[in-house]
Amino acid sequence: MTLFDDSAPDSPGPRRPSRAVVAGIWTLSAALVVLLILTFLPTGYVIQRPGPVYNTLGSAPGPDGEEVPLITVRGAETYPTEGALDLLTVQVVGSRERTPSWFELATAWFDRTRAVLPIEVVFPTDQTVEQRQSENAALMVDSQQEATAAALSELGYDVSPQLRVYSVVEDSAADGVLREDDVILAADGEQVTDVAALRGIVDASEGAPVDLTILRDGGTRSLALAPQQEGEDPDAPWLIGVTLMSDYDFPVDVEIQLDNVGGPSAGMMFALGIIDVLTPGELNGGERVAGSGTITAQGIVGPIGGVRQKLWGAVGDGASYFLAAEANCPEIVGHVPDGLHVFAVEDLDDAMRALDAVATGGDLDALPTCDT
Repeated sequence: MTLFDDSAPDSPGPRRPSRAVVAGIWTLSAALVVLLILTFLPTGYVIQRPGPVYNTLGSAPGPDGEEVPLITVRGAETYPTEGALDLLTVQVVGSRERTPSWFELATAWFDRTRAVLPIEVVFPTDQTVEQRQSENAALMVDSQQEATAAALSELGYDVSPQLRVYSVVEDSAADGVLREDDVILAADGEQVTDVAALRGIVDASEGAPVDLTILRDGGTRSLALAPQQEGEDPDAPWLIGVTLMSDYDFPVDVEIQLDNVGGPSAGMMFALGIIDVLTPGELNGGERVAGSGTITAQGIVGPIGGVRQKLWGAVGDGASYFLAAEANCPEIVGHVPDGLHVFAVEDLDDAMRALDAVATGGDLDALPTCDT
């Protein structure tokens, strides 16, 4: 029995990896370490992505979790609606306390439905989270008031606007002079019913005292304050240091219920929803139409933030048409998702014309768009 074969060749010893293999292993290890470190390092950025979509003609969860209509009208005849007039939202991933990881940012860079923004754009250094939430809540309430005023004015109702003080900035010109819930009736002898009019008078003062007539506790009184400029820029606007809201004496009771959504960007779609509820037929012809834009009581539609993410939110919810503020078109051109027709609107009348063309099968190509 042969235990050893002296004629067999010697077996080779263990082979050492080449320098290239060793270098590759070290490179991969270093990359993994760097990736691990970057995962935990603060980034200084946040991510915007499409948020929930709400049909102004439909319902949404109320404070107790039960479904409630977004728009409820009392004191006037209402009509059934079909289809959707969707308002869009944007969600922010990250905060000053917890920024997205570099890996999350890298993923977002290659996702065309998302945007990476410096954190200061969303969370200014001089503003706390609580202040931002309070401001956005105030803007939402104000936008609902403006939308109601625009819709009722479009339908021929008479509304009586007033400027109410929502909050007073600490150490501002108004601090200790104006109070929350004061109603500003006039400035330097001129009646003011909207923020633009008051801002024009204040800015024209160039720091000289402005005489205000206000309504407080049921009585009128006169007082004066000297506007201030922020910083040292000589071209900076003059400010009195208040957040204002528009109050109206509406002949029709319109209630809008939408929790956990802030900002003014839903104004246009709220106005269209109110008009649809108060008029026979369907403004949208039963189609699903989305949109986003601020609105004034005069029906002027203004630009909003996160418009590209809102386009994708509309598509994701099945909309074929999108109403966009004309001022947002430069951000939209070249970024319109396939299958979405984007109309450019400057005011409520433009939005109504676009909806009429959709409802009646009109010539959509004859309307201003952001598609090119």
